[in-house]
Amino acid sequence: MTTQLTLIQIDNYGPWTITPEPRREMDLQTMQSRLFADLAQFIGSRGGYVFFSRFDNMIAVTNGIGRAGHKALQESVRNRYPVTVSLGIGTAETPAAALDEATEQIQAAGSAQDEGRTEVLAGEPLGADADATTHIAHFDVNDATGKYTDQLNEFDSFIHIERSYASLMEYMREAHGALSFFVGGDNIIAVCPDLSAADYRDAINHVERDVGVELKVGVGRGTTAHDAGYAAKHALEDCRYEGTIVEFDHPQATTGDD
Repeated sequence: MTTQLTLIQIDNYGPWTITPEPRREMDLQTMQSRLFADLAQFIGSRGGYVFFSRFDNMIAVTNGIGRAGHKALQESVRNRYPVTVSLGIGTAETPAAALDEATEQIQAAGSAQDEGRTEVLAGEPLGADADATTHIAHFDVNDATGKYTDQLNEFDSFIHIERSYASLMEYMREAHGALSFFVGGDNIIAVCPDLSAADYRDAINHVERDVGVELKVGVGRGTTAHDAGYAAKHALEDCRYEGTIVEFDHPQATTGDD
């Protein structure tokens, strides 16, 4: 399996936010949120996923989207916003390695704050004959409403959720080259290589030991992020129904660890 990731970077964004003078913060937040929403609609309609990351740099799973689709995305942003975006495409067996490649493609073209570097499109999408199977893991917090939302104020609830995200994000990145993203509520979506049930249980156990938050996860696979993510949602519902912490949308090979 090979993951295709696209790094989306707003061109020369830092200097733009203060030229000719500092712009109102809520105007910037509005533009960033609208841009993310448009990217999510564009990429999502083509079977991909995009995550807001730091907003000026966003990460997309773009298996099945070719160079023409990437060019159309750049044109859409240019026509609708006062900024442009550069895109770096990377492919590798692990999402982290794919992101490294995508990042290097953009960095080789110049600094993120180089006013002469605009609308870079670098890197090659997967070929038609490549194994483009994508694995998506959808985590959520066990009984987040009962433990946090209905018991604590919103900021303290947010602290607990963010601690679980930070713990899981770092563990999955270091242990497996997976990339995990907070997507709202108590939900975390991870783009993963092909991992076993034992691997996911180890990650969940790590988070509970580290920050005291209990998670469960549904895992799906597909040729696009949408297909894999939708399958993961169904697997997560199986966790809720069965009272388990790890479920897959597809049968797993039995090993001595499982």
